[in-house]
This record gives sequence, C-alpha cells and structure tokens, in this order.
Amino acid sequence: MERYVQIRVVGRGSFGAVHLCTRQADCKPVIVKSIPVEQISAKDLVAARNEVRVLSMLTHPCIVRYLDSFHEDSVFSIVMEFASGGTLQEFIARRDGRLLPQKSVLHLFCQAVLAVQHVHSHRILHRDLKTANIFLTGGPACVVKVGDFGISKVLSSRSSASTVVGTPCYMSPELCQGQHYNAKSDIWALGCVLYEMLTLRKAFQAPTLAALVMKIMQGSYMPVDGGQYDSCLLQLLSSMLSYNPAHRPAADQIMAHVAVVPTLYSLYVDLGAIITTVGD
Repeated sequence: MERYVQIRVVGRGSFGAVHLCTRQADCKPVIVKSIPVEQISAKDLVAARNEVRVLSMLTHPCIVRYLDSFHEDSVFSIVMEFASGGTLQEFIARRDGRLLPQKSVLHLFCQAVLAVQHVHSHRILHRDLKTANIFLTGGPACVVKVGDFGISKVLSSRSSASTVVGTPCYMSPELCQGQHYNAKSDIWALGCVLYEMLTLRKAFQAPTLAALVMKIMQGSYMPVDGGQYDSCLLQLLSSMLSYNPAHRPAADQIMAHVAVVPTLYSLYVDLGAIITTVGD
C-alpha cells in the first residue's frame, strides 16, 4: 500500500473496506477495495479474485476501470478508477421526488446499456446490476460507470448459470424460481434500473422476501406516468420486464430501439472523445 495514500473509507461490505486513496505516482484519486484474507472464507476470496479477472477483461468508458491488484500483509487489494459523482442510487435520492426529464434518463440509461452490451459480448453476466452499482463521474458530461463485478460469471458459449445471487428487488423471475438463467436476467435488472430512473422508486418492493418474490413472479409494479415520458420508451421498459426471458430484448436489440438510437448517436460522439483521453 506504500504506492497509495488513504484519504477516507467510502464503504464497507462483506469482503472488507473500500478506501478512497491517492496514487503517489501521479496524485490521481483511486478506489482501493481491501479484503483481509484471514477473515474471509476461501469462497469469498475466490469471488474477489474473480472480480479482478472480470475487470481485467473489460475495457470500456462506461465500465469502472481496473488499475491494479496486489496481495500484501494478508490483505488482497483491488485498485479501480474513482467516479467522483457517487452512485446512481444516490443521484436518484437527491432528486427528492422531482422526476428526471426524459433526455436525462436516456443519457444515463443508454450508457448503462453500452456497458452491459460490452459485458455480454465477453460472455460475462454481471448478476448484480442495480443503481447502487452504477457510478457517475462528476461534471456536466456525467459519464456512467458500471461496477462491482464481484459475483459475475464468465460463461462458456453454451452455458447458463443457476446460482441464486444478486439483490432481491432486482432479481428476475427465473432467479426467484431457482431456474437456469442467462444474459436476459441482467436485462431484467437493467429494466428495474430504468424503472427507478423514470419513477424514482423501485419497481418491486414488499415487506418480506416471500411477498417480494410473489410480486416479481406476478410482474406486479406500479405503472409509469404516461404523460411524462414517450410511449416508445415505456414500451421498451415493458419488454425488458417481460416474465418470459425470451421476450426480453438483448442489449444490442435495446441499442437498436427507436427510443434510444438518437441518444446513442450523440453518446458515440461524446464517448469517442472520452476514450481517447482514458489513461492510467
């Protein structure tokens, strides 16, 4: 850790602490996830190493960038880029009930779609897409950074996953039933994220896990205000939250949807400039 100077703790989880640090070589702020090896199970350590493996495979302006990892003094550390704008969850909470304009929703959502498409193109499932795992950079451009791949799974060309993981209110029906699932489960979760941006509330909420699962299985969520957003965007949302995974669009199909194409065109121009400036 002598290459990094700790500034403050920005989070704690089942694995350990997350610190905002400064990299001494260039004074650049970075995030260091520190995992005490002796205090976690072998399974958890495998998950942490899996995050490094997944992050190292992904290079995209809308995905949190992996910078380094090291094992020192019984602590395994992962160094990632820092997104100064906090999480999408925090951004939504700061709205204090004021709905986002459709232009802002699409600006954020389309970047998340680009990230998910890149992840899926590498035969990887994120498996925990939610507003708390979508980070934002500061400044007017507000670049989205999808992160936290600790429970992702690299798939072979014909495989699907069956382990029940993720955050309950973003879980797909097939996850709730303990069935095999694939990339369409991430699309469901991304639909839940879109719903949250449109309504400032979660699509599926209940006082108990059993009641939550029942709501998800029934596809029971409050409708979005039809007067605030275009019908084609609401149609896209409905398709992403289809009970049958086969009826949900793939990420590349979302990118071709009439509701998002104009925003994607603008993003490709803007992100092209961002890509040329990305560096260590």
